[in-house]
Amino acid sequence: MSKTASFFLYLLFICCSFSAVFSQSQRTVPSVSHFTIDADEFLGYDSFGFCYQIKNNVFSKIKGKEIFEYKNVSLGNITKVDLQNPLKIVLFYEDFNTVVLLDNQLNKITEINFSLNNTPIVVSAIGMSTQNQLWIYNALNQQISLFDYLKNEYKTVSTPLIETIKYYQTDFNTFYWIDKKNNWFSCDIFGKTTSLGKVSDFDSIEIINNHQYLFSKANLLYFKDITSTNSNAFSQIEILEKSFDKFCYKDQILSIFTAKEITNYKIVTP
Repeated sequence: MSKTASFFLYLLFICCSFSAVFSQSQRTVPSVSHFTIDADEFLGYDSFGFCYQIKNNVFSKIKGKEIFEYKNVSLGNITKVDLQNPLKIVLFYEDFNTVVLLDNQLNKITEINFSLNNTPIVVSAIGMSTQNQLWIYNALNQQISLFDYLKNEYKTVSTPLIETIKYYQTDFNTFYWIDKKNNWFSCDIFGKTTSLGKVSDFDSIEIINNHQYLFSKANLLYFKDITSTNSNAFSQIEILEKSFDKFCYKDQILSIFTAKEITNYKIVTP
């Protein structure tokens, strides 16, 4: 066999091996609804069917003709919204190191300025936790903490993080984060920290649970399960949109926000 033929056979072997390791499948998902929206940012839905959005820094909750709004111009722009508990919605204003909690009609329950706390706190990540507590990442000590907003009590639950947080997401019992090297971790309310592996490179991402996530890259959308027998395998999700601004996943509904439209797809994760 000639050297040229041997080289091409070797190249073919490498290509086949690469495809086997980085396998990709496609999943077509059905569209279940489509409607227009007038918003700067679509935030998602709650279990009662209300849609949440931000327009001109005004936070809104909408279902049909029911519309509730909240704005607080003195605190600047809304940085983060946590919708886990629709009876206690969290609005984070990072520029003023402040959180506002709202009830289900978007009336203010309480406002917390962390700069006034006896313990120095500079919040760069926040979310609702259990038993009147908020998840907090304190940029001053680089630790994940819990803050009881009724008792005004603050306690750290993690050791200092080594790398910068690239993305974070919380549920009542868990603080998830991905660092700048795409390493994925979780911390529970007792301070147990777990390394969940490395995630795929992403433009945006949403964590489903401790082993599944959705992510977008170059206007393509993918699903990944790290417990798959092929740890590098992922599924591309086929949607109608060629580009999109944001996606949200809740209760098996994938919402795609494109400029002024939202399309909802039914997606069932294994």
